[in-house]
Amino acid sequence: MSDVLETESDEDLDALEVRDPRWMMLVGGAVGLAAAIILTIDKVKFLTAEAAGESTALNCDLNAFVSCGGVINTDQASAFGFPNPIIGIVGFTVVLTLGVLLASGVRLPGWIWAGLQVGVLFGIGFVTWLQYQSIYEIEKLCPWCMVVWTMMIPLFVLVTARNLRAFAPGSAVTRFLSNWTLLVVVLWYVAVIAAIWFQFGENLWA
Repeated sequence: MSDVLETESDEDLDALEVRDPRWMMLVGGAVGLAAAIILTIDKVKFLTAEAAGESTALNCDLNAFVSCGGVINTDQASAFGFPNPIIGIVGFTVVLTLGVLLASGVRLPGWIWAGLQVGVLFGIGFVTWLQYQSIYEIEKLCPWCMVVWTMMIPLFVLVTARNLRAFAPGSAVTRFLSNWTLLVVVLWYVAVIAAIWFQFGENLWA
């Protein structure tokens, strides 16, 4: 894959830089990182209490269906043999760092954008799997996990739209995603909210 950012004209580079997802990377990276850190701390609290033979409750344990504790102690919450939030800490730290560089006026080479695309693709795939597990298998919702979901969706859409403009500018998919970015994000949110509502309904506030 050629390094588009190093071969295009200054005008094209300026256009790409103006339309890149730097602000979403800053906000999404910071919020996602905070949520991942909180989830990691909560997991440590549970492990510490378990080792001491005690029980503990978390501030986000709101009811039988909305509970961080009811989710982070499941097998799905350690899909790779260690707590999932550790992946979030690493991933969102990278996203936040790149967002800071972009906001500072640094132009990232094409291979970094390609690597970021792989990262957000893995992230959205993993988050989608976790959404299904949480809603339909575990049947509990973790508020801090949902914060991560909320950040991951626009991060994926905006980074993908930017990379399509850079690497496949004439594609119909590029035009669609670039013209309807906000709509895609909103509809994605609506789909997730609808799935939650049809599964839990009024139990969310029980």
